[in-house]
Amino acid sequence: MKSKNREDYLRIIFCLNENGVDKIKSIDIAKSLNISKPAVSEMLKKLKNDGYLEMNPYSSVILTNKGLEESKKITYKHRVIELFLKDILGFDDSEIHDEAHKLEHSMSDEVAKRIFKFLKNPELCPCGHKIPNIN
Repeated sequence: MKSKNREDYLRIIFCLNENGVDKIKSIDIAKSLNISKPAVSEMLKKLKNDGYLEMNPYSSVILTNKGLEESKKITYKHRVIELFLKDILGFDDSEIHDEAHKLEHSMSDEVAKRIFKFLKNPELCPCGHKIPNIN
């Protein structure tokens, strides 16, 4: 995948699902990412064409198995990095999300797994969200 924008969209969709939004609309994504609805529509088309999600005009966005796998992976990295920044490097709660967001895109899966193991396989990130299982 390796597109920061695509990864951001997938993580936001995953998090909206996780937070109980049953029918995710493009406006929900636009608000979460603070971008225009037309920009969201364009990216959703690309993600659909690449097999990451399903959608119909004026209906909700649903992650495919491929999209769910990728969104879990990027969310996993983000939350593991947040824990590392807070617990090991002593970052303040107000800083960890933005810093984790910067790092999640460049970190390999292997580095994330090793940090997770180093942190003793935690279940929750500093915000209290579950760290997704990945293979």
